[in-house]
Amino acid sequence: MFKTVLTLFRGTVAVAEEELQDRTALVILDQQMRDAAAAVDRSKRTLALAIAGDQQEGRRLDATNARIADLEVRASAALEGGREDLAREAAQAIANLEAERDAAMTARTLFATEITRLKRHVGNAEARIAELDRGRRLARASEAVRSLRRSGIEAARPYESTLPEAEATLKRLRERQIEIQAADDALFEIDTASGPLVVAERLAEQGFGPRMKSTADDVLARLKAKRPPQA
Repeated sequence: MFKTVLTLFRGTVAVAEEELQDRTALVILDQQMRDAAAAVDRSKRTLALAIAGDQQEGRRLDATNARIADLEVRASAALEGGREDLAREAAQAIANLEAERDAAMTARTLFATEITRLKRHVGNAEARIAELDRGRRLARASEAVRSLRRSGIEAARPYESTLPEAEATLKRLRERQIEIQAADDALFEIDTASGPLVVAERLAEQGFGPRMKSTADDVLARLKAKRPPQA
C-alpha cells in the first residue's frame, strides 16, 4: 500500500511538473534564448579579441621581418668592412629576431585556426537563434489565438447554457399563442352561430317576422318597384 501511495505521489508530481512546464514554456523559451544570445555575444567578443590578437601579431611580424632585413644588410656591410665582431653581434640579434618571427608566425597560425572556428560557431549559433526566434513568434501567435479562443468559449458558456432554455420558452410561447388563437376562433364561431341576430334570421326564414338580411330577390323586387310604369 505504501509503495502504491508513493508511486501515486510521484506520478502526481510528474504530471504537475509537466503542466507547469507547459504553462510556462514560452517564459522558459524566452529566458533560454536570452541565455543563448548572451553566449553568442561572449563568443563574438572572443572572436573580436582573436582577430585583434592576430592583427597585433601580424604587425609584430612585419616589424620583425623589417628589422631582420635591416640587420642582415648591416651585418653584410660589417663583414665587407672587416668587422667580424660587429657582424657576429648583428648575427646574434638576427637569430633572436628570427625566434620572435617564428613565434609570431606560430601565434598567427593559432589565431587563424581559432578565428575560423569561432566564425563558424557564431554563424551557426546566430542561424539557430534566428530559427528559434521565428519559431517563438509562431508559438506566441498560436498561444495568443488559443487564449482568444479560450476566452471566447468561456465568455460564451453562460449564454450557451441559457440558449436551450430560451428556445424552450419560445416554443412554449408559440404553443400558447396557437392555443389562444384557436380558443378565440372557436369562441367567435360560437358567438356567430348562437347570437341574437342569428336567432332572428332563423325566425324570419320560417315566416315569423321580416327578414334580417336582404336577398337577391328582395333587391330585384325593390329595383323593379322604382321603375316608372310603361306607357
